[in-house]
Amino acid sequence: MKEGKNLACARIENERILRRETVHESPKKLLKGPICKKPAEKDKSKNPFLPFCSERCQTIDMGAWLDGKYVVKEGEPNPGPEY
Repeated sequence: MKEGKNLACARIENERILRRETVHESPKKLLKGPICKKPAEKDKSKNPFLPFCSERCQTIDMGAWLDGKYVVKEGEPNPGPEY
């Protein structure tokens, strides 16, 4: 069984239960890493390589930037506030 807890929900109208649902709440909050798509812990104290799952994926991404595989297009300069 998955870790976490099950939450019971019900839609009630005019003191009648119309629909019951059980929702599983996961204790871990995960996101998919941008390189390998593996789950990565969102908590910075548990995963120092955020948003990556590991140092390896972080290094691969840095290498792609240094090789020029990623670029940030220059657009119109952001005008400062007018005084």
